[in-house]
Amino acid sequence: MTCVIVDYNSGNLRSAAKSFERMALETGDSIIVSSDPDVVAKADRIVLPGVGAFKDCRDGLGGYTGLFEAIEARVITDGVPFLGICVGMQLMATRGREHGHDTAGFDWIAGEVVEFTPNDPTLKVPHMGWNELVIDAPHPVLLGINSGDHSYFVHSYHLAATNPAHVIAHTEYGGNLTAMVARDNLVGTQFHPEKSQQTGLRLIGNFLRWKP
Repeated sequence: MTCVIVDYNSGNLRSAAKSFERMALETGDSIIVSSDPDVVAKADRIVLPGVGAFKDCRDGLGGYTGLFEAIEARVITDGVPFLGICVGMQLMATRGREHGHDTAGFDWIAGEVVEFTPNDPTLKVPHMGWNELVIDAPHPVLLGINSGDHSYFVHSYHLAATNPAHVIAHTEYGGNLTAMVARDNLVGTQFHPEKSQQTGLRLIGNFLRWKP
């Protein structure tokens, strides 16, 4: 099985690749980092990381001819498992509303990426650091992960999903913030599993074993 981590100059690929390679020792998967649409078109699993602003990441992905089309064909048409990380998860939304921009997303998870304001004025934005997960719905990628387990977040925006059933985990930071979304063969994490130690490694291993 081949898991492709998409390289479009918008993610911390080194740490992500190392974490996936570590768990692939248990699953036997081949981890490839690539921006080649032909490589993506043959992937058995696809991971889309993302760091920074929604529009910058969307434009960055669009700068590689045929790359998004290859991702969408493999994920939506062929149904291979997909994991979006941080802004990679946010891009799954219908649109992003960031810094005055209204940017189209993939529209795979209905909803908008919006800025959040904690109801506690002592809490800083961006939300940066370790927070507890609250599991809202069971999912194979969450096997062995429980409410109260910690993961690492860095973000000022979150995905406000139209359908609450698509939110499988949230975190509390002056209000509820979406931590994970999922439907069908799609899953996304607002937190960084590659920075979330044992919780993140367990999630990565679950993803590599997942057969939607």
